[in-house]
Amino acid sequence: MGTIRVQRSVALALLAPLLALACPLAERAQIDLTVLDRDMAGPRAQVLVLGTVHLRAMPPSFDPAALDGVLDRLAAFKPEIITIETENGEECDLAARHPVKYGTDYCPPVDAARVATGLEAPAAMAEANKLLKAWPAPPTPAQRRRLAALFLASYDNASAYVQWLQLPASERHPGDGLDAALVEQLVKLGKRNNESYQIAARLAARLGLARVHAVDNHTGDLIDVADSKAFVRSIEAAWATGGAFKKIEAIEEPLKRAPDLLPLYRSINAPDHLRVLAEANVVPSMRAVSKEGYPQIWVGGWEVRNLRMVANIRETFRERPGARVLSVVGASHKPWFDSWLGQLQGVDIVDVEKVLK
Repeated sequence: MGTIRVQRSVALALLAPLLALACPLAERAQIDLTVLDRDMAGPRAQVLVLGTVHLRAMPPSFDPAALDGVLDRLAAFKPEIITIETENGEECDLAARHPVKYGTDYCPPVDAARVATGLEAPAAMAEANKLLKAWPAPPTPAQRRRLAALFLASYDNASAYVQWLQLPASERHPGDGLDAALVEQLVKLGKRNNESYQIAARLAARLGLARVHAVDNHTGDLIDVADSKAFVRSIEAAWATGGAFKKIEAIEEPLKRAPDLLPLYRSINAPDHLRVLAEANVVPSMRAVSKEGYPQIWVGGWEVRNLRMVANIRETFRERPGARVLSVVGASHKPWFDSWLGQLQGVDIVDVEKVLK
Protein backbone atom coordinates (compact mmCIF):
# COMPACT_ATOMS: atom_id res chain seq x y z
CA MET A 1 0.00 0.00 0.00
CA GLY A 2 2.87 2.34 0.80
CA THR A 3 4.31 1.83 -2.68
CA ILE A 4 0.94 2.59 -4.29
CA ARG A 5 0.61 5.86 -2.33
CA VAL A 6 4.10 6.90 -3.42
CA GLN A 7 3.39 6.11 -7.06
CA ARG A 8 0.10 8.08 -6.90
CA SER A 9 1.89 11.07 -5.38
CA VAL A 10 4.53 10.96 -8.10
CA ALA A 11 1.85 10.76 -10.80
CA LEU A 12 -0.01 13.76 -9.38
CA ALA A 13 3.21 15.71 -9.19
CA LEU A 14 3.89 14.97 -12.86
CA LEU A 15 0.33 15.89 -13.86
CA ALA A 16 0.27 19.16 -11.90
CA PRO A 17 1.88 21.27 -14.67
CA LEU A 18 -0.52 19.82 -17.26
CA LEU A 19 -3.52 20.56 -15.01
CA ALA A 20 -2.30 24.11 -14.53
CA LEU A 21 -2.11 24.56 -18.29
CA ALA A 22 -5.64 23.20 -18.69
CA CYS A 23 -7.19 25.53 -16.10
CA PRO A 24 -7.22 28.67 -18.31
CA LEU A 25 -9.06 26.67 -20.97
CA ALA A 26 -11.65 25.55 -18.43
CA GLU A 27 -12.05 29.08 -17.11
CA ARG A 28 -12.81 30.32 -20.62
CA ALA A 29 -15.74 27.91 -20.94
CA GLN A 30 -18.23 30.53 -19.77
CA ILE A 31 -21.97 30.01 -19.45
CA ASP A 32 -23.98 31.72 -22.18
CA LEU A 33 -26.50 33.69 -20.14
CA THR A 34 -28.24 35.05 -23.23
CA VAL A 35 -30.03 31.75 -23.92
CA LEU A 36 -31.50 31.17 -20.48
CA ASP A 37 -34.74 32.86 -21.52
CA ARG A 38 -35.28 30.76 -24.66
CA ASP A 39 -38.40 29.16 -23.20
CA MET A 40 -39.74 32.36 -21.68
CA ALA A 41 -43.50 32.56 -21.14
CA GLY A 42 -45.23 35.75 -22.19
CA PRO A 43 -44.06 38.67 -24.34
CA ARG A 44 -40.48 39.91 -24.46
CA ALA A 45 -39.53 43.53 -23.78
CA GLN A 46 -38.75 45.55 -26.89
CA VAL A 47 -36.01 48.12 -26.24
CA LEU A 48 -35.17 50.80 -28.79
CA VAL A 49 -32.03 52.88 -28.15
CA LEU A 50 -32.00 56.17 -30.05
CA GLY A 51 -28.54 57.70 -30.29
CA THR A 52 -28.79 61.48 -30.35
CA VAL A 53 -26.60 64.52 -30.71
CA HIS A 54 -26.74 66.85 -27.73
CA LEU A 55 -29.08 69.57 -28.92
CA ARG A 56 -27.42 72.20 -26.77
CA ALA A 57 -24.58 72.15 -29.31
CA MET A 58 -26.85 72.69 -32.31
CA PRO A 59 -26.30 75.73 -34.56
CA PRO A 60 -28.17 78.96 -33.70
CA SER A 61 -30.54 78.26 -36.59
CA PHE A 62 -31.89 75.11 -34.90
CA ASP A 63 -35.68 74.85 -34.94
CA PRO A 64 -37.31 72.09 -32.82
CA ALA A 65 -39.75 71.54 -35.69
CA ALA A 66 -36.84 69.95 -37.57
CA LEU A 67 -37.29 66.97 -35.23
CA ASP A 68 -40.87 66.30 -36.32
CA GLY A 69 -39.84 63.54 -38.74
CA VAL A 70 -37.84 61.80 -36.01
CA LEU A 71 -40.75 62.10 -33.57
CA ASP A 72 -43.17 60.64 -36.12
CA ARG A 73 -41.05 57.51 -36.50
CA LEU A 74 -40.56 57.12 -32.75
CA ALA A 75 -44.28 57.57 -32.14
CA ALA A 76 -44.96 54.71 -34.56
CA PHE A 77 -42.85 52.46 -32.30
CA LYS A 78 -45.38 53.27 -29.52
CA PRO A 79 -43.07 53.20 -26.50
CA GLU A 80 -44.72 52.77 -23.12
CA ILE A 81 -41.59 53.89 -21.24
CA ILE A 82 -39.14 56.61 -22.30
CA THR A 83 -35.76 57.12 -20.61
CA ILE A 84 -33.50 60.14 -20.78
CA GLU A 85 -29.85 60.93 -20.13
CA THR A 86 -30.08 62.92 -16.94
CA GLU A 87 -29.73 62.15 -13.23
CA ASN A 88 -32.76 60.99 -11.30
CA GLY A 89 -34.11 62.52 -8.12
CA GLU A 90 -32.56 59.95 -5.79
CA GLU A 91 -29.09 60.60 -7.19
CA CYS A 92 -29.52 64.38 -7.03
CA ASP A 93 -30.77 64.17 -3.45
CA LEU A 94 -27.82 61.93 -2.56
CA ALA A 95 -25.39 64.43 -4.07
CA ALA A 96 -27.06 67.33 -2.26
CA ARG A 97 -26.52 65.54 1.06
CA HIS A 98 -22.84 64.86 0.30
CA PRO A 99 -21.52 68.19 -1.01
CA VAL A 100 -17.95 67.43 0.06
CA LYS A 101 -17.84 64.52 -2.38
CA TYR A 102 -20.11 65.71 -5.17
CA GLY A 103 -19.88 69.50 -4.95
CA THR A 104 -22.72 71.98 -4.61
CA ASP A 105 -23.81 72.07 -8.27
CA TYR A 106 -24.20 68.37 -9.11
CA CYS A 107 -27.87 68.92 -10.11
CA PRO A 108 -29.84 72.13 -10.72
CA PRO A 109 -31.38 73.40 -7.48
CA VAL A 110 -35.03 72.79 -6.60
CA ASP A 111 -35.33 75.60 -4.07
CA ALA A 112 -38.22 77.34 -5.85
CA ALA A 113 -40.24 74.12 -6.10
CA ARG A 114 -39.54 73.29 -2.46
CA VAL A 115 -40.92 76.68 -1.43
CA ALA A 116 -43.98 76.34 -3.68
CA THR A 117 -44.88 72.79 -2.58
CA GLY A 118 -43.55 72.90 0.98
CA LEU A 119 -41.86 69.54 0.33
CA GLU A 120 -38.25 68.38 0.40
CA ALA A 121 -37.21 66.22 -2.54
CA PRO A 122 -37.74 62.80 -0.87
CA ALA A 123 -41.25 63.75 0.25
CA ALA A 124 -42.07 65.19 -3.19
CA MET A 125 -40.88 61.97 -4.87
CA ALA A 126 -43.00 59.86 -2.54
CA GLU A 127 -46.07 62.01 -3.17
CA ALA A 128 -45.53 61.93 -6.96
CA ASN A 129 -45.25 58.14 -6.91
CA LYS A 130 -48.42 57.91 -4.86
CA LEU A 131 -50.30 60.01 -7.41
CA LEU A 132 -48.94 57.97 -10.32
CA LYS A 133 -50.13 54.69 -8.83
CA ALA A 134 -53.70 55.99 -8.93
CA TRP A 135 -53.31 58.19 -12.03
CA PRO A 136 -56.70 58.46 -13.77
CA ALA A 137 -57.42 58.51 -17.48
CA PRO A 138 -57.84 61.29 -18.16
CA PRO A 139 -56.53 63.38 -15.24
CA THR A 140 -57.96 66.80 -14.47
CA PRO A 141 -55.92 69.95 -15.16
CA ALA A 142 -55.57 70.42 -11.40
CA GLN A 143 -54.07 66.95 -11.07
CA ARG A 144 -51.62 67.69 -13.88
CA ARG A 145 -50.54 70.96 -12.28
CA ARG A 146 -50.07 69.23 -8.92
CA LEU A 147 -47.99 66.43 -10.42
CA ALA A 148 -45.89 68.91 -12.41
CA ALA A 149 -45.10 70.81 -9.20
CA LEU A 150 -44.12 67.58 -7.43
CA PHE A 151 -41.87 66.57 -10.31
CA LEU A 152 -40.12 69.96 -10.18
CA ALA A 153 -39.52 69.47 -6.47
CA SER A 154 -38.16 65.97 -7.24
CA TYR A 155 -35.41 67.14 -9.65
CA ASP A 156 -37.54 65.74 -12.49
CA ASN A 157 -37.96 68.76 -14.77
CA ALA A 158 -38.51 66.74 -17.93
CA SER A 159 -41.48 64.86 -16.45
CA ALA A 160 -42.92 68.14 -15.19
CA TYR A 161 -42.71 69.42 -18.76
CA VAL A 162 -44.53 66.30 -20.00
CA GLN A 163 -47.46 67.24 -17.76
CA TRP A 164 -47.26 70.89 -18.78
CA LEU A 165 -47.46 70.02 -22.48
CA GLN A 166 -50.62 67.98 -21.89
CA LEU A 167 -52.44 70.88 -20.27
CA PRO A 168 -54.73 72.92 -22.52
CA ALA A 169 -53.27 76.38 -23.11
CA SER A 170 -55.99 77.92 -20.96
CA GLU A 171 -54.96 75.69 -18.03
CA ARG A 172 -51.26 76.60 -18.09
CA HIS A 173 -51.37 78.91 -15.11
CA PRO A 174 -50.45 78.92 -11.42
CA GLY A 175 -52.36 76.74 -9.00
CA ASP A 176 -52.29 73.36 -7.26
CA GLY A 177 -48.67 73.74 -6.20
CA LEU A 178 -47.47 75.64 -9.24
CA ASP A 179 -46.76 79.25 -8.41
CA ALA A 180 -45.76 82.00 -10.85
CA ALA A 181 -42.04 81.16 -10.53
CA LEU A 182 -42.62 77.50 -11.42
CA VAL A 183 -44.87 78.41 -14.35
CA GLU A 184 -42.08 80.63 -15.66
CA GLN A 185 -39.62 77.77 -15.18
CA LEU A 186 -41.79 75.41 -17.23
CA VAL A 187 -42.13 77.94 -20.04
CA LYS A 188 -38.35 78.31 -20.15
CA LEU A 189 -37.86 74.54 -20.23
CA GLY A 190 -39.81 74.42 -23.48
CA LYS A 191 -37.29 76.78 -25.05
CA ARG A 192 -34.22 74.77 -24.08
CA ASN A 193 -32.29 72.98 -26.79
CA ASN A 194 -32.13 69.68 -24.99
CA GLU A 195 -33.17 66.23 -26.22
CA SER A 196 -34.82 65.45 -22.88
CA TYR A 197 -37.40 68.13 -23.68
CA GLN A 198 -37.44 68.44 -27.46
CA ILE A 199 -37.52 64.69 -28.14
CA ALA A 200 -38.38 62.66 -25.04
CA ALA A 201 -40.85 64.98 -23.29
CA ARG A 202 -42.59 66.04 -26.51
CA LEU A 203 -42.97 62.41 -27.54
CA ALA A 204 -44.20 61.34 -24.09
CA ALA A 205 -46.85 64.07 -24.11
CA ARG A 206 -47.89 63.14 -27.64
CA LEU A 207 -48.37 59.52 -26.55
CA GLY A 208 -50.23 60.45 -23.37
CA LEU A 209 -47.54 59.15 -21.01
CA ALA A 210 -47.38 60.54 -17.50
CA ARG A 211 -43.62 60.94 -17.31
CA VAL A 212 -40.16 60.14 -18.63
CA HIS A 213 -37.51 58.30 -16.61
CA ALA A 214 -34.09 59.77 -15.81
CA VAL A 215 -31.41 57.06 -15.96
CA ASP A 216 -28.04 58.81 -16.12
CA ASN A 217 -25.55 58.26 -13.30
CA HIS A 218 -22.28 60.02 -12.55
CA THR A 219 -21.53 58.57 -9.12
CA GLY A 220 -19.20 56.00 -10.70
CA ASP A 221 -17.27 58.30 -13.03
CA LEU A 222 -16.60 61.01 -10.46
CA ILE A 223 -12.93 60.14 -10.72
CA ASP A 224 -10.62 61.14 -7.88
CA VAL A 225 -7.20 62.07 -9.31
CA ALA A 226 -4.34 64.16 -7.99
CA ASP A 227 -4.27 66.57 -10.93
CA SER A 228 -7.64 67.01 -12.65
CA LYS A 229 -6.22 69.35 -15.33
CA ALA A 230 -3.54 66.85 -16.27
CA PHE A 231 -6.21 64.15 -16.33
CA VAL A 232 -8.32 66.10 -18.83
CA ARG A 233 -5.29 66.93 -20.97
CA SER A 234 -4.28 63.28 -21.17
CA ILE A 235 -7.77 62.22 -22.27
CA GLU A 236 -7.98 64.96 -24.89
CA ALA A 237 -4.53 64.04 -26.20
CA ALA A 238 -5.56 60.40 -26.53
CA TRP A 239 -8.77 61.31 -28.33
CA ALA A 240 -6.88 63.55 -30.75
CA THR A 241 -4.91 60.55 -31.97
CA GLY A 242 -6.09 59.68 -35.46
CA GLY A 243 -8.54 62.59 -35.60
CA ALA A 244 -11.64 60.36 -35.52
CA PHE A 245 -13.77 62.90 -33.67
CA LYS A 246 -12.96 65.59 -36.25
CA LYS A 247 -14.02 63.22 -39.03
CA ILE A 248 -17.28 62.51 -37.21
CA GLU A 249 -17.88 66.23 -36.74
CA ALA A 250 -17.28 66.87 -40.45
CA ILE A 251 -20.03 64.37 -41.30
CA GLU A 252 -22.52 65.64 -38.72
CA GLU A 253 -22.21 69.40 -39.08
CA PRO A 254 -23.89 69.81 -42.50
CA LEU A 255 -26.71 67.48 -41.42
CA LYS A 256 -27.30 69.57 -38.27
CA ARG A 257 -28.15 72.59 -40.40
CA ALA A 258 -30.81 70.85 -42.48
CA PRO A 259 -34.49 71.79 -42.00
CA ASP A 260 -35.24 68.10 -41.41
CA LEU A 261 -33.02 66.27 -38.89
CA LEU A 262 -34.19 62.77 -39.81
CA PRO A 263 -31.16 62.24 -42.11
CA LEU A 264 -28.88 63.29 -39.23
CA TYR A 265 -30.44 60.72 -36.90
CA ARG A 266 -30.23 58.03 -39.56
CA SER A 267 -26.54 58.82 -39.99
CA ILE A 268 -25.52 58.86 -36.33
CA ASN A 269 -27.43 55.64 -35.63
CA ALA A 270 -25.88 53.72 -38.52
CA PRO A 271 -23.69 50.78 -37.40
CA ASP A 272 -20.58 52.06 -39.20
CA HIS A 273 -20.90 55.47 -37.55
CA LEU A 274 -21.42 53.93 -34.11
CA ARG A 275 -18.43 51.63 -34.56
CA VAL A 276 -16.16 54.58 -35.36
CA LEU A 277 -17.57 56.51 -32.41
CA ALA A 278 -17.04 53.63 -29.96
CA GLU A 279 -13.49 53.05 -31.15
CA ALA A 280 -12.68 56.77 -31.00
CA ASN A 281 -13.80 56.89 -27.37
CA VAL A 282 -11.93 53.84 -26.10
CA VAL A 283 -9.19 52.51 -28.38
CA PRO A 284 -6.83 55.53 -28.22
CA SER A 285 -7.39 55.81 -24.47
CA MET A 286 -6.45 52.18 -23.86
CA ARG A 287 -3.33 52.52 -26.02
CA ALA A 288 -2.18 55.84 -24.57
CA VAL A 289 1.00 55.77 -22.48
CA SER A 290 0.49 57.59 -19.18
CA LYS A 291 2.55 57.29 -16.01
CA GLU A 292 -0.61 57.80 -13.95
CA GLY A 293 -2.77 55.64 -16.22
CA TYR A 294 -5.24 58.51 -16.66
CA PRO A 295 -6.72 57.45 -20.03
CA GLN A 296 -7.33 53.92 -18.78
CA ILE A 297 -8.86 55.29 -15.59
CA TRP A 298 -11.26 57.34 -17.72
CA VAL A 299 -12.35 54.20 -19.59
CA GLY A 300 -13.08 52.52 -16.25
CA GLY A 301 -15.31 55.41 -15.23
CA TRP A 302 -17.02 55.37 -18.63
CA GLU A 303 -17.83 51.69 -18.19
CA VAL A 304 -19.17 52.16 -14.67
CA ARG A 305 -21.41 54.98 -15.86
CA ASN A 306 -22.81 52.92 -18.73
CA LEU A 307 -23.35 49.87 -16.52
CA ARG A 308 -25.31 51.91 -13.99
CA MET A 309 -27.35 53.59 -16.72
CA VAL A 310 -28.25 50.21 -18.21
CA ALA A 311 -29.26 48.97 -14.75
CA ASN A 312 -31.43 52.07 -14.31
CA ILE A 313 -33.14 51.41 -17.64
CA ARG A 314 -33.80 47.81 -16.63
CA GLU A 315 -35.38 49.05 -13.43
CA THR A 316 -37.95 51.09 -15.37
CA PHE A 317 -39.54 47.93 -16.80
CA ARG A 318 -38.62 45.43 -14.10
CA GLU A 319 -42.27 45.01 -13.13
CA ARG A 320 -43.48 45.23 -16.75
CA PRO A 321 -42.30 42.21 -18.77
CA GLY A 322 -42.94 42.77 -22.44
CA ALA A 323 -42.84 46.57 -22.20
CA ARG A 324 -41.91 48.73 -25.18
CA VAL A 325 -39.05 50.98 -24.08
CA LEU A 326 -37.35 53.90 -25.80
CA SER A 327 -34.03 55.13 -24.46
CA VAL A 328 -32.90 58.54 -25.74
CA VAL A 329 -29.17 58.89 -25.10
CA GLY A 330 -26.04 60.46 -26.53
CA ALA A 331 -24.91 58.40 -29.51
CA SER A 332 -21.59 57.56 -27.82
CA HIS A 333 -23.50 55.42 -25.29
CA LYS A 334 -25.58 53.47 -27.80
CA PRO A 335 -23.07 50.66 -28.56
CA TRP A 336 -22.77 49.89 -24.84
CA PHE A 337 -26.53 50.10 -24.30
CA ASP A 338 -27.31 47.81 -27.23
CA SER A 339 -24.72 45.26 -26.14
CA TRP A 340 -25.51 45.14 -22.43
CA LEU A 341 -29.28 45.58 -22.64
CA GLY A 342 -29.32 42.85 -25.27
CA GLN A 343 -27.82 40.40 -22.78
CA LEU A 344 -30.67 40.83 -20.30
CA GLN A 345 -33.33 38.16 -19.89
CA GLY A 346 -36.51 38.63 -21.87
CA VAL A 347 -35.17 41.67 -23.75
CA ASP A 348 -34.95 42.21 -27.52
CA ILE A 349 -33.06 45.17 -28.98
CA VAL A 350 -35.07 46.90 -31.71
CA ASP A 351 -33.22 47.88 -34.89
CA VAL A 352 -33.25 51.68 -34.84
CA GLU A 353 -32.41 51.85 -38.55
CA LYS A 354 -35.71 50.14 -39.37
CA VAL A 355 -37.61 52.52 -37.09
CA LEU A 356 -36.02 55.58 -38.71
CA LYS A 357 -36.29 54.32 -42.31
